[in-house]
Amino acid sequence: MIDGVQVKQLKRHADERGFLMEIMRTDYELFNKFAQAYVSKNYPGVIRAWHYHKKQEDYWVCLSGMIKTVIYDCREGSPTYGEVNEFFMGDDNPIMVKIPIGTMHGYKTVGTQPSLLINFPTELYNPKEPDEYREKFDSDKIPYDWNIKIT
Repeated sequence: MIDGVQVKQLKRHADERGFLMEIMRTDYELFNKFAQAYVSKNYPGVIRAWHYHKKQEDYWVCLSGMIKTVIYDCREGSPTYGEVNEFFMGDDNPIMVKIPIGTMHGYKTVGTQPSLLINFPTELYNPKEPDEYREKFDSDKIPYDWNIKIT
């Protein structure tokens, strides 16, 4: 696992009415701080990649549908420099992924349904000075292919 990446299994408490699932709590071991929350709706096959932050950590949870989350460690001097992590998250795997500062990350909606991704970044978004540094989803700088892997 990339240095600083953490995964938390989320638990659904289900009964005949549906389920309740806690998404973020300040007593979670991986919790750092809260700045804001936002949700993104994504259609099947949409890729939102690549970017990294110099100031903020991201905490991602896929509330509905399924996404393939990918993190690439591009931090020079990191013990896991050059490593890639891939996580499938959403309806079939309710997890939270903590994305450390300085790591490239992105996701793709997989399956036939749209996805809803909620993020709890540790810093407020500043439109005048956004903390986002981007690469194209198919950048040669990142050793990752978004296509389905047949094994």
